[in-house]
Amino acid sequence: MISQVLKLIKLNSKMQKAQVHVSSVSNTCAPGNVTGASNNFVPESAIDGQQFMPSSSALGLEILYESCKQVYPHQPNPLQVTAFIKYWLGGPDPLDYISMYDHPGIPELHIPPHWHYISFGLTDLHGDGRVHEPSGPEFPSGFGFELTFRLAKKSGEATSPPTWPAALLQALAKYVFHTGNSFFAGDHVSWHCPLDGSDFECRLQHMLLAEDLLLPPVQGPLGTVKFLQVVAVTEEELQVSQHWNGTSVLELLRRVPSAGGPWLVADMQRQLSLFELQPSFRREVEHGIDRDGCSLSGVSARCHWEERRVTSKTGSAWRSPEEEEEDDDSSSQEDEEDEPEAAAGKATLGRHRPTPADGESTSGEIWPIRRLYKGVHLTLNLEAASLLPVVLRGRLRHDRHFTFKAVAGETAVTLLTGRVGGALASPSAPLVAKGPWLQILVDSEWLAKLESDLACLQQPEGLVVPKTFCWFDRQMALTVVPDEL
Repeated sequence: MISQVLKLIKLNSKMQKAQVHVSSVSNTCAPGNVTGASNNFVPESAIDGQQFMPSSSALGLEILYESCKQVYPHQPNPLQVTAFIKYWLGGPDPLDYISMYDHPGIPELHIPPHWHYISFGLTDLHGDGRVHEPSGPEFPSGFGFELTFRLAKKSGEATSPPTWPAALLQALAKYVFHTGNSFFAGDHVSWHCPLDGSDFECRLQHMLLAEDLLLPPVQGPLGTVKFLQVVAVTEEELQVSQHWNGTSVLELLRRVPSAGGPWLVADMQRQLSLFELQPSFRREVEHGIDRDGCSLSGVSARCHWEERRVTSKTGSAWRSPEEEEEDDDSSSQEDEEDEPEAAAGKATLGRHRPTPADGESTSGEIWPIRRLYKGVHLTLNLEAASLLPVVLRGRLRHDRHFTFKAVAGETAVTLLTGRVGGALASPSAPLVAKGPWLQILVDSEWLAKLESDLACLQQPEGLVVPKTFCWFDRQMALTVVPDEL
């Protein structure tokens, strides 16, 4: 059901705060240091001053080097940051190298002089299984992509590029290796901290992913490789990419030289968002959302749901599921008696899953499909809940589904309409669960009600949380809790 997941980062560092979005989803965070190289990750030029040339056995590395050589034929010996202890030898950094090329810029095309950072290690560099499973030419090499970044030069940086972009790429690579989640053009990463780790009021605190225009996809004996450029964006630009789609926002950024220009070069001194620079773009965005809807179909979040009857007591104050468990158990027998058809309904919707013996693994079991008669109490953290107005307008209004996936565990909640194919939920069974996966069917009448009731989430900074919303006729309750408890 999830075709695109908001990529959110959970990294260990002193300055970098990243939500775990979707982006992303969302949203416990840990500090993360990407301001400089770790003890294992050090700057260097080529060994002994020699040209950076891979050995004949490093076929993947050779393909990447040749791609870079096509773009920078006069820079065979670029400055590099390298993992001193390689990943396959127990080092913490999955990228073997990050090359830093010096681009002079093209003034007539509004492309400023900049540093071009290119990673080596997300794809298979060696083909011997030391990091990635070997694959053939017709399959992706490793994760199928390498990361790049473009940073506008400051005065005095003629020969010494900053190393923080290299560490930033390394942090993103760690996320990919640790989770197995890949990046795609149009994806976004909410970071919530200046990307360069600076103390001043830097507006560029988030990222989008774009195709690198100078480095087209290549195919080699170890598989295909794409080059994805990390693009620094503001909070407002990130939000518009969530409401609409990242690809369209990237195209708007390309049209404004001071916001990145054709090659999306990051200027960390930029203090105005794209829509402050070009206010007329706001109308384009509104028209685009109404026309296209939202392309984001799911985010990672701190979400939890429980089957329980929704009453006036539910909305009086939020309590943890553990605190409500006793009340729920005491009313369960009464609920069954009120709905004698429940047993028959459950039998037709799914099948019984035997209770495993103590110590027996449940992996590989088929989850039962259950209609939830008593109702559902859903809990979302604030950042994830603030996307609900976007979900209602950009997804459900266009008959598209949306999924909140728990950061930890298998819990998931999908909102959908009756026109979404392959759904478990239906007009006769609007609340259906398959194991930890909940589906909620929203009809047109309830959709209008939800848009009205949840409009306050468009300004989440003014919302006092925890806050509970109840829809008694639908036997649904939503509690919004702080991002950090």
